[in-house]
Amino acid sequence: MMTLDEVKLHLRVDHDDEDSLISEYLDTAIYAAANYLNMDYGNLATDPDTPAPIKAAVLLQVADLYVNRERQADKPYYANLTYERLLNPYRVMAV
Repeated sequence: MMTLDEVKLHLRVDHDDEDSLISEYLDTAIYAAANYLNMDYGNLATDPDTPAPIKAAVLLQVADLYVNRERQADKPYYANLTYERLLNPYRVMAV
């Protein structure tokens, strides 16, 4: 899907200190997107032809996890409508 370097570029991170953390956030964001799309994580994570909107949604999720890693219950959490709008056309609906 995407590399750690691509994610770090999106986050504007130019050091290697948090590579492990960012990699975990990337895996988590891919898993969350796969879950939302009703797809298999392995297929989504390794697909080189992942559509740009899905990649953008994953980057949004990684950035949210990275920037708000300390967030507690002092602020209300709102769903990211952009994330959902990017993923909805690719969602596999079960009957």
